[in-house]
Amino acid sequence: MLLQGKTAFITGASRGIGESIALAFAREGADIVVHYYAHKSDPEKNLRAEAETLAAKIRDMGRKAYLCGFDIGDREMVDAEIKKLLVEVTPNILINNAGITADNLAMRMKPEEWERVININLSGSFWVTQALMRPLMKNAGCIVNIASVIGQMGNIGQANYAASKAGLIGMTKSLARELASKKVRVNAIAPGFIETAMTHAMTDEARKGLMDIIPLKETGKPEDIANAALFLSSDMARYITGEVLKVNGGMYM
Repeated sequence: MLLQGKTAFITGASRGIGESIALAFAREGADIVVHYYAHKSDPEKNLRAEAETLAAKIRDMGRKAYLCGFDIGDREMVDAEIKKLLVEVTPNILINNAGITADNLAMRMKPEEWERVININLSGSFWVTQALMRPLMKNAGCIVNIASVIGQMGNIGQANYAASKAGLIGMTKSLARELASKKVRVNAIAPGFIETAMTHAMTDEARKGLMDIIPLKETGKPEDIANAALFLSSDMARYITGEVLKVNGGMYM
């Protein structure tokens, strides 16, 4: 098995791409830390039920599953919850997958739409990485950041999202240089049009416009991203760091 004896911390693991990565990693022998969104003061907004369902599937495979809930955009909450987690388990792999959108034309974009997307997608990924950096260095671990094709090519109505994902790519390359001496590899995946709850919310017109520029003329699946993450997290990619792997059907080359 490609990840036998490893433990992977996956942000936003309770659904979509994060869930697919968690299941793929568990099938390859990894124990999983299932991160889910947890609101600081309103438990009804938490996604713990979905996380528990995923954890049960992982345990049915004979792997360990740990639950870790926090709002990734709340630095104090990130630090506190990861500190508690590290008493119980030490991850070897970090997958920064959690992300949101709040689309609007730049002229109409509200400050909170800009700030929330940047805070979750970029700053939050940095807070989690920073909190787990020492254990990853001790274990010669690896980090995979889930960026986006939009961070490479831009898109109308997504200035905030594009900026956050482009920033994640820049962070990937900088961390790859910083952590190489500790044998920690840092790479990114830039998914294209993947079938998730986020893309299902798009209008038919928007979907058609995207399909027109995808040479393979089909959408990707969460499993396509999971397979890429599995490769980059395994010893098959032992000599790859600072790379951005495009998984987009040729949408951006």
